[in-house]
Amino acid sequence: MELDLTGPLREDAYMILAGLVTPRPIALTTTVDPEGRVNAAPFSFFNVLGDSPPIVGLCPGDRSAGVPKDTARNIRLTHEFVVNLVDEALAEKMNLCAATLPPGENELLHAGLTAVPSSVVKPPRIAEAPVSLECRSHSIIEIGDNRLIIGEVLRVHVRDGILDPETWLVKPGNYRPIGRMQSPNWYCRTREMFEMKRPR
Repeated sequence: MELDLTGPLREDAYMILAGLVTPRPIALTTTVDPEGRVNAAPFSFFNVLGDSPPIVGLCPGDRSAGVPKDTARNIRLTHEFVVNLVDEALAEKMNLCAATLPPGENELLHAGLTAVPSSVVKPPRIAEAPVSLECRSHSIIEIGDNRLIIGEVLRVHVRDGILDPETWLVKPGNYRPIGRMQSPNWYCRTREMFEMKRPR
């Protein structure tokens, strides 16, 4: 099967790619607007992109044609955001943050999540998140209706017990992130792992 995404299937690209390129990590992203109001929204078009400097990429789609979502608008105006990673315990409340609320209404309050101050950026971290990445936007690239936000990671907050402080490796069984699967409602757990050593 060969699918030409430059022709009639262009409108189906989301469903095709979001179902095949999986699992994807979920960035429950917190931002503030210029008035200081908090916004929280989950995105799975997200990943870590490099380590020198450490950067992440986040691609929130438009709310409607040409109208950016609050996350993208807030980052463009304030240049700061926090990526809160999502584990099994946080999954249901992350999903509540995806609800369409009136502008300015705080999704964290709606979901029963706890905002805690970040160290070097204005948007808060989420206390219940296993990992939070404080970021400053490096650049925003607009390609069609996509807004690819590249952020430099300034601080990493990790729940106690997840990382071995001597090796910086994740302790097996102590971190249970979920992954985004096929749209509209599918996710996966990441409990089953296997090790495969690289050849020398």
